[in-house]
Amino acid sequence: MTVALPRHLTSLRFKPDKEGEIQYTGISQSAIREMALCTELSHPNVVHTVEIILEDKCIFIVFEYAEHDLLQIIHHHNQPQRHAIPARTIKSILYQLLQGLVYLHKNWVMHRDLKPANIMVTSAGKVKIGDLGLARLFYKPLHSLFTGDKVVVTIWYRAPELLLGSRHYTPAVDLWAVGCIFAELLSLRPIFKGEEAKMDSKKTVPFQRNQMQKIVEILGMPSKERWPLLSAMPESGQLGSLSAGNPRIHRPMGLEQWYHQCLKTNQYPTGQSGATPGSEGLSLLNGLLEYDPQKRLTAEQALRHPYFSAHGERPSENCFEGSTIEYPYRRVSQEDNDIRTSSLPGTKRSGLPDDSLIGRPAKRLKEG
Repeated sequence: MTVALPRHLTSLRFKPDKEGEIQYTGISQSAIREMALCTELSHPNVVHTVEIILEDKCIFIVFEYAEHDLLQIIHHHNQPQRHAIPARTIKSILYQLLQGLVYLHKNWVMHRDLKPANIMVTSAGKVKIGDLGLARLFYKPLHSLFTGDKVVVTIWYRAPELLLGSRHYTPAVDLWAVGCIFAELLSLRPIFKGEEAKMDSKKTVPFQRNQMQKIVEILGMPSKERWPLLSAMPESGQLGSLSAGNPRIHRPMGLEQWYHQCLKTNQYPTGQSGATPGSEGLSLLNGLLEYDPQKRLTAEQALRHPYFSAHGERPSENCFEGSTIEYPYRRVSQEDNDIRTSSLPGTKRSGLPDDSLIGRPAKRLKEG
């Protein structure tokens, strides 16, 4: 028997590990965590869970359907040749994303895997945060989240404090990821596209040297003046070795130069109008890509940023409003519905998969 769903719903199926064997282990903690969180959350900018179905030793989570995701939208703007995402569309996407994030953080939920493939968009232009497989409650400040999940956030969107081995971290890791998503919407490329070093056979978490280099090449080297608690990071001693064989570390581009070069490359209009992200966009990006997590903008602070009120325009709740661009629907396959719990984030893996622009669909929230 197969679970049949209306077109406006999608499902995700969890298949138990070692099914039929004596050492059958059942559903993983990660899957149970996601189901528990999904059923408790309710916000227009978070994917809604309709129901959970147990059938033939498999668990189906039934979600509302979203026709697009940000990765697919970015890919569309790269094919057949690069054309910029309209500034008003980006502003609406960010505004809705931050509203959903404010809701999660107010309810003590840290997402820990924000990236374009996990941000859904309906055909009505409603942005919805999806994939809560790595989400965790953070109301126990003395409990190290590192104990449960040693690797969180897909590498290109991973905050500096995580790269430097912090055992205690805050929802600021989600805001760094939002900054990376903002930059990617503008440039149509990941801003920090590093290569991930995998865990060894002993599951030792390696220092992500290449990813940290990509960040420093643009933002410059973090310092104690800029980040007072830098020396408390377990891997901070590794920073001195980043420049070996990489002269760009000594001549960082700077976020301002990167930003203006990006706007020029994608032919955003000059001046201060709703058709360009403008100087307010750079200011917001600076606040999100702040090394020190204590100085980084919170979701609430980001929502109040002048970027969203410039030119007297309130961001639309429909990110496609005023746009004539027709985006294809996300491509889905039945194979992607069947996910064994051992392959989920937080279980048996050496690291998180890279995001990419090759047009593949997200791994979660598939059509049933």
